Amino acid sequence: MTVTFKIQYETRWGESLALVLQDKKHPMQWGEGAVWSVTVKDCPAAALKDYTYVVMRDGLIVRTEWSHHSSKSAREITDAWIDCPIPGCPFPRAHQAEKFDRPGFRGAGTAVPVFSLRTPADFGIGEFRDLRPLVDWAAATHQCVIQLLPVNDTTRKGGWQDSYPYSPVSTFALHPLYMHLQDLGIKEDAAFRKQQAALNALPELDYPKVFKAKMAYIRQAYEKRGAKDLASAAFKRFCKENQGWLDEYTAFCARRDKLEPEYYAWMQYHLDKQFCEEVDYARAKGVSFKGDLPIGVSADSAEAYWHPELFNLDSSTGAPPDFFSRDGQNWGFPTYNWEEMAKDDYAWWKARLRKMSRYFDAFRIDHILGFFRIWEIPTEYKSGMMGHFNPALPYSPEDIAALGLPLEGLFHPDPRHPGMYQPLIAPDSASLPQWQQERFGALYNDFFYHRHDEFWRRNAEKKLPELLGATGMLACGEDLGMVPDCVPGVMDREKILSLKMRGMEQEGEWKYLSVCATSSHDMETLRMQCAEDPKPWEVRRMLWDFLDSPSMLAIFPLQDWVAMDPQLRRPDRMAERINEPANPHHHWRFRLHFDLHELMEASELNVAVEGMVKDARRAA
Repeated sequence: MTVTFKIQYETRWGESLALVLQDKKHPMQWGEGAVWSVTVKDCPAAALKDYTYVVMRDGLIVRTEWSHHSSKSAREITDAWIDCPIPGCPFPRAHQAEKFDRPGFRGAGTAVPVFSLRTPADFGIGEFRDLRPLVDWAAATHQCVIQLLPVNDTTRKGGWQDSYPYSPVSTFALHPLYMHLQDLGIKEDAAFRKQQAALNALPELDYPKVFKAKMAYIRQAYEKRGAKDLASAAFKRFCKENQGWLDEYTAFCARRDKLEPEYYAWMQYHLDKQFCEEVDYARAKGVSFKGDLPIGVSADSAEAYWHPELFNLDSSTGAPPDFFSRDGQNWGFPTYNWEEMAKDDYAWWKARLRKMSRYFDAFRIDHILGFFRIWEIPTEYKSGMMGHFNPALPYSPEDIAALGLPLEGLFHPDPRHPGMYQPLIAPDSASLPQWQQERFGALYNDFFYHRHDEFWRRNAEKKLPELLGATGMLACGEDLGMVPDCVPGVMDREKILSLKMRGMEQEGEWKYLSVCATSSHDMETLRMQCAEDPKPWEVRRMLWDFLDSPSMLAIFPLQDWVAMDPQLRRPDRMAERINEPANPHHHWRFRLHFDLHELMEASELNVAVEGMVKDARRAA
């Protein structure tokens, strides 16, 4: 069906309008009375359920509507621009959790990985079902956010390598180990209870043992009830709704494990069902889940297998030397081929975010600096010190020679620009004459901190407005490390919350559009950060400093909240850390040392948390 879309909008000089329909932008033509129009041929009726308009300038989105449109099928559709109806709301787009759009809203929350949760009903690892008692506790103490680490499938061979949550084999599929076995009809007989008790008694997650045991039970359940589930209308509906990624993922897994594709679709169906039930329960209680969007996708993932054109498989992502690692980091993921992704208006990214929004009302953009530029390391190197920026504005040999500087020891080739050079992040300049040291120092500082500001700003503004408009999730950026000067301005323009972290060198006053946190999964907990183990009242005082800040959200690791309780806090504070980012072979094995149901019984802790949240005017 051919449909003509019309909308009246007064543009400024140099601006134009575009219709965004099924992730594709359709440029519109100006007409009399400032009426913009475009005719779309072969427009399916389903596309009219969700579309929007954007203002463009110089190829960039400069303004979006507050919310999307929905219309019945018609030859001609006339719309009115949708502005924000909430006076004082700081955001340019509506959020699916309306509380975030309330002017002056401030909330509190808890961060914890799903694999770290513990209840007697799980099987050696935290599960989606374990979120319910955590939601009850958050709601009882007037918190409104629970932040999780990535929950995507990382399965390869079931070894310790798979425990790394930031190395997904699919950015869409959920991890099978978060399945609650009893919901699949697994009977809790003597053998089940014995194995369950042994795994749950371990102080930490034994990933290989849990994987072997749990996957055996999941396979057993599939063989018993799979045929019936596969024939159900609910399963068929799930497959249809997720067809865009599910077929590729199941074929990828079947090829890897020599099993039928339907088995993996069946697992995803049940995982989605279990997780959605907890999401609905949390939302009904006023609690939102905040997800984590990893910056990388593994080279051995389903996406890289089926869509290698979207990735630069000759390199890996990482980070230059920073707060977390003096030698830099190599995360082992290929970098993105953004030019190829732009050809279909970043459809893969938008689909990825929409899948997240099914479960999450907010999300953390891991290493948001990667949307401006990425630290790229050729695959022949392991050290993060051998990286370079991509994209970048490198120097020619003539540029370097004109400054009287040698190439050796100061520069290395830029593989994306043959014949051009970037300065080494750790140059060998100590033996140079003083005048050369000073000249190279000026070049070095300009290259890493000033030269690319406008270039990287525009690079981010090509992508971020496109992606943020795909869902109604609240966007929060992890903007730590070597932050270019252009980053804060872009984040402020797009209203992406920045991250304020204890112990980080972050100058200036904390602004409202931020998330403040005492620590993260990559850092020492509050108790570990202190020279001596702080007493509960000292922890309370430190937490209050964050709760009383202007930040819109204050989200603390669960370990830091319970550090106020002398009975519930972990006896050994040095065992509270989740990850060592400088160690690429770290085993992700941290588990809580108490049953989550004990949180509701910790009356003194709950009175303290509730009182602090209310006093800080963050009560949900």
